[in-house]
Formats: sequence, structure tokens, C-alpha cells
Amino acid sequence: MCFLISIIIHFMPKLVPLPTHSKGDGLLTVFENVLPTGIKRVFYVYGVGATAQRAKHGHKKSWNALTCVSGSCRIYVVNKNGEVYFELTTPSECLILEPGDWHTMDNFSADAVLVVASTEHYDKDDYFFERP
Repeated sequence: MCFLISIIIHFMPKLVPLPTHSKGDGLLTVFENVLPTGIKRVFYVYGVGATAQRAKHGHKKSWNALTCVSGSCRIYVVNKNGEVYFELTTPSECLILEPGDWHTMDNFSADAVLVVASTEHYDKDDYFFERP
């Protein structure tokens, strides 16, 4: 008798190091191959007040990679597996959010520039606002 068991695993979001190179005249950080189906959209968030909270949503199908290229910010993520905070403080790493990850962004430093790359073009129907 043979049994086939199908397991779907949903991982918590994770910080991924980005390849960074230095030749003495500055740093070059490469932002590629971080999302499973490539990048269709890039946007950045800046000029956020110190007490502001952004996002408060998740995506049904989009994967997103977030990196603070200047300054710092905090990302709070909740999904069916739990909740976790991430501090984005260096442009040499990015936070990968999977579909189903509900998140907020806060604690932006005055010089924060948060770049977000997404696997999908903007689609209002891809968003969900209710926290899991």
C-alpha cells in the first residue's frame, strides 16, 4: 500500500543577505534573484513621520522584497504561523514577504528610504486588510 502525502509549507518572512562588493571606492550591492518569479514593480517609501505607521495590509499573490537603502525602519509581520518584528538597518539585506504575510511598517528614521520590489504589478484586488 502506498500513501501520497502532500504538504504545503508556509515559511515565516526572512532577511536575506544581498551580495555586496567593495573595491575601495564605494560599495555595490546587487538586488537580483531575491523573488521567485522576477520583479514587475518597484517603489520606494520616504519622508515618513517618526510616529507614522504604513502598510497595514497583506497580498494574496504578490511576493515582496523590502530593503532600507538609507536609514532604518521596522517591519511587523503576521501570518498563520505567528508574528515577528524585523529591523531593516542596512542596504545589504532585504526582507522577503510571501503572499499571506500581513505587515506594518513603522519607526522610520528621518533619513529612511525603503525600497520595495514586487513580483506583481499593482492590483487593488491583490490586497487584504484584515490581520490574520
